[in-house]
Amino acid sequence: MFTGIVEEVGLVADVRRDDDVVVLTVRADLAGEVRHGESVAVNGCCLTAVVDGEDAQPLTLELVPETMKRTSLGVVAAGSTVNLERAVPADGRLDGHIVQGHVDGVGTVISRTPGERSEEVRFGLPAELSRYVVEKGSICVDGVSLTVAAVYPDGFGVALIPTTLADTTLGARGPGDPVNLEVDVIAKYVERMTAGYLQGPGSGQEGAAR
Repeated sequence: MFTGIVEEVGLVADVRRDDDVVVLTVRADLAGEVRHGESVAVNGCCLTAVVDGEDAQPLTLELVPETMKRTSLGVVAAGSTVNLERAVPADGRLDGHIVQGHVDGVGTVISRTPGERSEEVRFGLPAELSRYVVEKGSICVDGVSLTVAAVYPDGFGVALIPTTLADTTLGARGPGDPVNLEVDVIAKYVERMTAGYLQGPGSGQEGAAR
C-alpha cells in the first residue's frame, strides 16, 4: 500500500531483458533502505525489489510481460527519471490517499498551462476509467497523489503546486507523454458491490451484491 507521496526521483541506470523478464536498475538514495522482496512504487506501479547480498545499490526491479503491457514502463530507458515511493507502514501517516500501485490504465498529457509558479495540466484517460474520476476526488498519476480540479469528456485536469513540479517527474512531462493512472480503489469496490442492485429487477443479477 502506498500514499502517492513521492519520496525521491530516481535515475534509470539500465534496462535489460532476461528472457521474458525486464530488469530495471534505478539509482536512488532510498535503495540502501530497501530489503529484498519489499514493494516499491515506480511511477505508480508496485514492483518487487531484488537485492543480491547486503548492498541494495542500485535498486533492481523485475517486470513481467503483464506489467509491460498495462503500464507506461515499457517506454522507460536508461537516463529516464522515475517517481519512487516505498510501501507505507501500517502505523505511518497517510498524507496522500490510498494507492495500491495497481495501474488501471495509461493516460496521456494533453496540455500544460503555466501560471506564475503553479501549472494546470490536462490529461487524457481511457474511456472506461472516466466514470471513476470526479471533481475534487483523488487520482494517482505516475505515482503522484493529485486532486482532480476539472473533469472533461476526454479526461481531467489538475493544478500542480511548485513542490510537485520540482520534486516529481510531472514537472517535465510534455504533451503526448504517457502516464500511469490509478483511480480511487474505493469507487471501484462501491461500483462492484452495488452493481446487482443498480441493474434493476429482471436483469438476472438482483442478488449479485448480496
